Amino acid sequence: MPALKAFIVEDSAVIRENLTAALEELAPVQVVGTAEDEPGAMHWLTASDAQGCDLVIIDIFLKRGSGLGVLRAASDLKRPMSLVVLSNYATPDMRRKCLDLGADRVFDKSNEIDSLILYCARLAAGDTGHGALTPT
Repeated sequence: MPALKAFIVEDSAVIRENLTAALEELAPVQVVGTAEDEPGAMHWLTASDAQGCDLVIIDIFLKRGSGLGVLRAASDLKRPMSLVVLSNYATPDMRRKCLDLGADRVFDKSNEIDSLILYCARLAAGDTGHGALTPT
């Protein structure tokens, strides 16, 4: 199964590195880029080399700007990529807001990493990613 090309938007270098390692080890994922803030994410996502990106994983709280802005702008690009929010702030209201802004899924960093890994494996296998994996 081919690896998904993923872009991670996360302000914590430790979490970014650990998430990259976990995804690349446990799921068919190749992390092709990262950003720690909204301007960096927007620069990468609008660049021509972002055309092949299959998956964008976005934290809500960033060093500058917001993951919600990244989510909104990435959704507006209308590219065939899955948009996922991974946050410690995955409350029911925030989940709804993220889904309204174009997120395909929302995962809680503290207890849904396994669900994110499963989601990535299903995407790589050709699933649309919209089936029930965890409550959104």
